[in-house]
Amino acid sequence: MSCVLVIEDEQAIANIISFNLKREGYDVVCAYDGVEGLKEALSDKADLILLDVMLPGIDGFEILKRVREKSSVPIIMVTAREEERDKIMGLDNGADDYVTKPFSVRELMSRIKANMRRSGKGAEKPADSREKYGPFELDRALQQISKDGEPLELTQREYDLLCYFFASPSKVVSREELMEKVWGYEYVYGDLRAVDVAMRRLREKTESDPANPQYIMTRRGGGYYLQI
Repeated sequence: MSCVLVIEDEQAIANIISFNLKREGYDVVCAYDGVEGLKEALSDKADLILLDVMLPGIDGFEILKRVREKSSVPIIMVTAREEERDKIMGLDNGADDYVTKPFSVRELMSRIKANMRRSGKGAEKPADSREKYGPFELDRALQQISKDGEPLELTQREYDLLCYFFASPSKVVSREELMEKVWGYEYVYGDLRAVDVAMRRLREKTESDPANPQYIMTRRGGGYYLQI
C-alpha cells in the first residue's frame, strides 16, 4: 500500500485529507509542524509528500530543500499563498506540483494519483473490487456504480456520496457531516443547501420515482440515509 505523508499544521484540514486518502486506499501519516514533518519526510517511509508551506518550527521551503538533498520522492506543495514567486520558488527547488488553498478535494486526489503514476507507484486495489449493496453494485477499480446491472451516469460528487452511504447503510447522516466528509476542504466555504441539491439529483438518477424514493431516504431534522 502506497504511503502519503501529510505535513499540515491545521489539523482539521489534515484530517479531511487523511480521510479521503484512506478511502482511496492509501496509507497515511500526518505531521502537524515543521520539525515533526522534516523527521517523517527524511525517514524514507513516504511514497508522496503533501507539504504545506506555512508551518511552525520549520517552513515548507526548508523541508523541501532538505528532502531534495537525499530523495526524489514526489512532493506536492500546499499553501494559502497565491503569489507567483512562491510557486516558482517551490517548483525551482524541486517540488513536483503545487496546490493553492482553498482547493477541491477531488482536484487534490487527482493530482496525487497523477504524481503517483509518474513515480511508478499507486494505491493498491483488491483483485475483485466489486461490492454489492442491495440493487447497487460498486466497482471501485472502475469507479462505477450500477443499479440492477445498469451503469449509473454519475458525477464524481454523486459517486462519492453513494460510496459514503455504502460505508454505513441505514446510518442517518447530517448535511454537515456530508459537507465535511464528501465536499472536504470546500466545507469551510460551502453552503449546506448544496447537499440538498446534490441529493435531489442523485435521487433522479437512482430512483424509479424520485418523489417517492425507495433507497435514498430523508430523516426529518436528522439528515439522509440509505435504505437497502
